[in-house]
Amino acid sequence: MPVNSAKLTQLAGSVSLLALDVDGVLSDGQLYFGNQGEEIKAFNSLDGQGIKMLQASGVKVAIVTGRSSNIVTQRAQQLGIQLVLQGREDKLAALHELTQHLQLDWSEMAYMGDDLPDLGAIIKVGLGITLPNAAHPMAQHSQYVTQRCGGQGAVREVCDLIMQAQGTWDAALVPYLNTEVPTCA
Repeated sequence: MPVNSAKLTQLAGSVSLLALDVDGVLSDGQLYFGNQGEEIKAFNSLDGQGIKMLQASGVKVAIVTGRSSNIVTQRAQQLGIQLVLQGREDKLAALHELTQHLQLDWSEMAYMGDDLPDLGAIIKVGLGITLPNAAHPMAQHSQYVTQRCGGQGAVREVCDLIMQAQGTWDAALVPYLNTEVPTCA
């Protein structure tokens, strides 16, 4: 069940790891296949920038997905995500492995998912997140429902939320605020 803003800020402030589902979260949830059977996914550039900024702030990011595809591996590499668990339909078991590997408490984890295979993980972590277009029961068990839909900047919204709660947002903006134009000699 969504929480008030003070509680949300407290939960987001404790996040050391943001774990993300792919289909319906990092993508719009549509599955596209070419004539040769190749899988095609569209990823949002706002999400990518948010993930890079969040990782630069010290928060780890993981991908935990039930499907396996080369395109997810490629996208993770582009974004510098080293924790990629594919073909993992039991998301809760996958997150348990991450807690052991990273020596994290469940309260230090956020998980973002959109459908029933994600529900156990959303309930268990410190900050469970879903989307407005998620399966019906997801919102009632999540602490936060994004404004944006999957594949449309929802992950960026969460990255920004975590950085703002942790006081790292302003520092993340500094490189982009330089308005000096270089001069030629």
